[in-house]
Amino acid sequence: MKRAQGFWVVWMLAALLPTGAARAQAPATDAAEQIQNRFEEVSKKVGPAVVSISVESTERVTVQRNRFGGSAFPEFDNDLFDRFFRDFYGEMPDREFKQKGLGTGVIIDPEGYILTNDHVVHGADKVTVTLPDGREFKGELKGTDSRADLAVIKIDAKSLPAAELGDSDQIRAGQWAIAVGNPFGWAVGGTEPTLTVGVISALHRSIRLGGELRDYSDLIQTDAAINPGNSGGPLLNLSGQVVGINTAIFSTTGGYQGIGFAIPVNVAKAILGDLIHGKRVLYGWLGISVQDVTEELKEHFKLPSQEGVIVARVMESSPGQKGGLKDGDVILSLDGQPVKNVREMLKKVARIPVGRKVPVVVIRDGKQAALNVEIGERPSDVEGAEPRGEGSWRGLEVSDMTPEMARRLGMSRPEGVIISNVEPGSQADQAGLQAGEPLFEVARRPVNSVKEFEEITRKIRGDVLVKTARGYFVLREAPPKG
Repeated sequence: MKRAQGFWVVWMLAALLPTGAARAQAPATDAAEQIQNRFEEVSKKVGPAVVSISVESTERVTVQRNRFGGSAFPEFDNDLFDRFFRDFYGEMPDREFKQKGLGTGVIIDPEGYILTNDHVVHGADKVTVTLPDGREFKGELKGTDSRADLAVIKIDAKSLPAAELGDSDQIRAGQWAIAVGNPFGWAVGGTEPTLTVGVISALHRSIRLGGELRDYSDLIQTDAAINPGNSGGPLLNLSGQVVGINTAIFSTTGGYQGIGFAIPVNVAKAILGDLIHGKRVLYGWLGISVQDVTEELKEHFKLPSQEGVIVARVMESSPGQKGGLKDGDVILSLDGQPVKNVREMLKKVARIPVGRKVPVVVIRDGKQAALNVEIGERPSDVEGAEPRGEGSWRGLEVSDMTPEMARRLGMSRPEGVIISNVEPGSQADQAGLQAGEPLFEVARRPVNSVKEFEEITRKIRGDVLVKTARGYFVLREAPPKG
């Protein structure tokens, strides 16, 4: 009897377990269905507002001389052959080649305004917009901004479905992300956009792409599949609001590898008015180099915290210099808002209208000071230099600054010395110094020649503060040998 009772208890438990598990799984199943339904709703809501953009551009190529300055026939790349070619055939006319490209855009206004990437339409002679229902329109480029990599196209259509622009400042890593676009449209055919789903992988990502022309320093990273042709399409949240404009992928193959990037939609919202009206987009500028406060710099400058940014260099005749900013100032707030780091500072300055005066609070020589600085217009960037030279200290080699080097670095006159080499693993390497950048100070003393550099460093002991174009760095004392 006891044995039978024991068996009954075990059997009852076994019979009850599936029912209990089913009850536990029910809420999870409901949640999954709700999410799936949400994806379908977003697709129906935003899909009709996502368009395909095809562009056509013309490239002229000289037949006799190739685009790199060499002969059109590399195997005969010499002056004798070129003279023979000209004498026999005469000067051959340039040839024109048509190039085609495909991207995506999102309708942001029922009157036919479409937001996309600048790199989708850059240099285009002809723009054609295809709606999801198959209708084609000639696209008119209203405004473009290469720095933000954004552009607005207008088509002659009315009462179009338009996507809602959200708030990219409210998104967080781990939230759902939905990418809509026309990847590989030339291969798969069809006019309806595709939808891929993932999450926001990270925020405030920086990538080096497009050289100095574009600013990719505050991107949204997502693992929602983005492929060639997706550029200019929207990145959406679960409410179907646009939170980003898909713009780039990180790939070793040219295809999707789980890392895509989008421009925050708030960047677009800040300049949409200018783009729609064809105005040149202006960005605020102070003409200063700034750097984050590291733990070492916090101790050296005796700061209460690591919040704020250090002014590494103030350019001559810049808005910052005219407003009273000096090298070594620690900026705590700008326009009444606290400044926590360089990324935040650059974003704030860029969004302030050119010509407006703003209050700036700094710490200078341990004391707080209030300044009033007028925001200037950001000029074009300058290219870097890669000089080489001599002189060595703590793994650091420098050479004299020449007028040509100074010009390439955007300096009005030679100033400082050039770091020509950084020995791997040395104190200079560990501090983060880089070859090719100018060095202005060692131990708060100006350095304008290799001779001055050697005289100053010969007597230095202990940790020392050095200053480059990127800011201040602490070089540790070399460990004793033996």
